[in-house]
Amino acid sequence: MNQLSLGGAFITFLAVVGPPKVLLSFASLAQTRTTRQLRTLALVSSAGAALVGLLADVTAPALFGIFHISTEALEIAGGAIFFVYAVGLVLGLHFGVQEEEGGPGLSDGIRELLLPYIVSPLAMTALLLESTARNDWTWRAVVGGAYVAVVAIDLLCVLLLNRVLQATHHTTVELLARLLGLLLAAVGVDLVLDGLEGLAVPLGPREY
Repeated sequence: MNQLSLGGAFITFLAVVGPPKVLLSFASLAQTRTTRQLRTLALVSSAGAALVGLLADVTAPALFGIFHISTEALEIAGGAIFFVYAVGLVLGLHFGVQEEEGGPGLSDGIRELLLPYIVSPLAMTALLLESTARNDWTWRAVVGGAYVAVVAIDLLCVLLLNRVLQATHHTTVELLARLLGLLLAAVGVDLVLDGLEGLAVPLGPREY
């Protein structure tokens, strides 16, 4: 996962938290929100995702030291958490959903976006691993810039496609969520296997 270049870091983040993995979450939220509410939610959640990502980027070496964790342990934990989330998508379970009285509000939308977007296990795992690939601040600035760029692309896609997301039928969103959940579960399993391979656990050949 450590692609030691700006382009490599950008592609890594685009793969783990790019528009295909974000738009479906916003499409689900768009079913019960006005255009203005969805735009506000997109702006606030994207700002939160960028802030959390930059904080993780800057403190990555300290976090590894304070918690005494290895990169393999992080891969296994991140993959396992994301696998649970993906299984929830397949089964139609929506984690973090708790509608406020008087209709959907900003805070319940933020709660629903926490795991898949604002604090995405895949994104945080990739960010921490990339940030510690080289022990210098210039590289961390590159990693942080690449991550924020992908968050900005996600935000732009949501703002441009908000009417399309609102017009998407609820049944279509649910069907796509089931399919995406299956694919994301496989990504989570693959990340766990990467961690196990790093610990020299014999797993046999893997084809891609």
